[in-house]
Formats: sequence, C-alpha cells, structure tokens
Amino acid sequence: MAKAVKKKSIISGESYQFLKEYVNNSSPTGFESNGQKLWMKWLEPYVDEFFTDPYGTAVGIINPSASFKVVIEAHADEISWFVNYISPEGLMYLKRNGGVDHQIAPSMRVNIFGKKGIVKAVFGWPAIHTRVGGSEKEAQPKVENLFLDCGARTKKDVEALGIHIGAVATYEDGYDELANDFLIARAFDNRIGGFMIAQVAKLLKDNKKKLPFALYIVNAVQEEIGLRGAEMIARRIKPDVAIITDVTHDSTTPMVNKIIEGECACGKGPSLCYGPAVHNKLLDFVQQTADKSGIPYQLRAVSRSTGTDTDSFAYANDGCPSVLISIPLRYMHTTVEMLHKDDIENTIKMVYESLIALTPKTNLSYFN
Repeated sequence: MAKAVKKKSIISGESYQFLKEYVNNSSPTGFESNGQKLWMKWLEPYVDEFFTDPYGTAVGIINPSASFKVVIEAHADEISWFVNYISPEGLMYLKRNGGVDHQIAPSMRVNIFGKKGIVKAVFGWPAIHTRVGGSEKEAQPKVENLFLDCGARTKKDVEALGIHIGAVATYEDGYDELANDFLIARAFDNRIGGFMIAQVAKLLKDNKKKLPFALYIVNAVQEEIGLRGAEMIARRIKPDVAIITDVTHDSTTPMVNKIIEGECACGKGPSLCYGPAVHNKLLDFVQQTADKSGIPYQLRAVSRSTGTDTDSFAYANDGCPSVLISIPLRYMHTTVEMLHKDDIENTIKMVYESLIALTPKTNLSYFN
C-alpha cells in the first residue's frame, strides 16, 4: 500500500517566519505603523497596489480596475497602556489604551515606546506579606494602584530616557508553541487575522486565480477602542461585500459560561456568527462553500452587535452585506492568547474558497 502523502501546511517556511515576526511586533492602538510596515512588506508580492489612510489603515488591492469591490479584513491593533502620570520617585501611573486587563498586570515586563526608543520596565507589585495586615484585606490590582518601574528613581531620570506623558507601553511576552499544535502569543487578537488575510492573497497568487472583482485586503487600525479604523475605511472603499476575520472566545475553559457565550472550542474550526449585522444570505453562502470544501466550522449567535469591525462595514454607506469568520481563542486580552494551528488553516481556506465561489452575480438580495 502506498504511503499517504501529508498535505503541505499553509503555515510553513516563509509564512511561518512571518507569523512569528508579525505577532511578536508591538502594534498598539493608535501606534500601528510599525506592524503595518511589516504586513505590507510581506503582502507586496501578492497584490497589484497599496494605499494607506490618514490614521494608518493599510490596504492591498488585487484587480483594482474592477467595479465590484470585495473586502477581506482584520484589525491590526492591540491593547496597551498609556503613561499618564510620572511621580517624583520616578514611577509611572497609567491609563488603558483599549480593553487591557489590569488583573494580569502585576509583575509583567513591558516595553515603553519613548522619544529615544524602547525603554524596558516592569509592573512593580509589593510582596504578598507586605500587602496584608491588621483588618485590611489583601490589596487587589486596580488601574489606579498599578505602576511601571523602569529603574529610574526621579521624574527627571524617567524623562531623560525619553519617556513622556502619553508614551505607550505593551507587554513583552511573545510567540511560543505548546503541545498538540497549540500556539500562544501576546496579540493574536487580532494579529492572526492580518496574517490569515495575507495568506489568502498569497494562495490566490500561488494558484494563479483570477477574480471577477476587485479584492481589497484591509488591515484596519483602532478596532480595540470602537471599530474606528473600519468605520473610516469602509466609507472610503464603499465595498459591495465584506468578509471580516477576528477572534472569539473558546468557551470550554473554566469561568466561561456556555449559556452566555455559546459552545466553541479551539481545534474544531472557525466560528460563523448569526446576528443583525451579519448578512444572512452571505452567511448561508459561506456555510455552503465550507460544506462543499469539507471545512469544519462552529456556530454562535450575538445580540445587538458583533463587537467587531463587521458592524462598521455592515452599516457603512448604503449598507454592505457582511459576514464574520472568527477563530476560537483562549485567554483573550492576556499575554498567553492561545489558538490552534488547524483553526488558522481552516479559516484561511474558508475565506479563500468563499472568494473563489463568489461573483458579482451572486444573489445576496433578500427579495429576489
């Protein structure tokens, strides 16, 4: 019997090296340009042209002369911290930049992006036996009692390092691999989306696929503070169809309520979403395409909004049929966001196969 040949992984070789470099790079909300430069450099061989908008959203276009426009999108930014106050003793107090979790901060290492470059610092936290005494309960981390210590002992020392009010800080932890094809990183939300849509463009080029529409590969800024980058770029592109990628919660971990979050697990395929912003006929189209291609997927429902860039694209201009394809993620908004390699590959395949099946004549009207 002939030995079965294992199909080549999408995440291998240069693509794998790009994934590691891209997720390890800091790209905080409002300061995404370094990550965008890496992303555009990787994507350049697979698109016909680029443009960027004033706030840093990056867009690669395939077949730009076509009148029908399709978007595949991810957001480029990650949660972080702002330096808000520097004490006379040289400690830095903070404000959130996006939905960063203050409870994981104590003892974390960070990079502060100052005027003179990166400055390393730590979230200082007193020893446990100094935090308990008398009738006082043990102190808990809160935004107002967290501080960064970079080794400076006066405010002047801090400023001499180029740190200023408004300097942004990101956690240092980066990419790693665990057993059974699980991967961890600081900012898979949603750097993994940027990686996946770039791989879709690569697959189209490698397989010499010609699309009957213009494809806009969009890496949008400022999702973490209100979907702002998608809001701006949707009005500019005015797409006819939008396929959005993001992360969603693996609800099989402790302390996650399946009754609220639904049932979703890493390794079982991307999650497709029902909700008001998700166009039902486009969702059916993606499901049917996945079924024909043997791509596994999971289903979930949202209430008023998806909480992702899908909302901005769906309600932009005169309305844009939009669908959300999410990759299951454990431990969102921590330094150990975890996902499964199979889900990355199946999400890439789902977007790719949907684009191959889609045409400007695909009927997405509810009334025809």
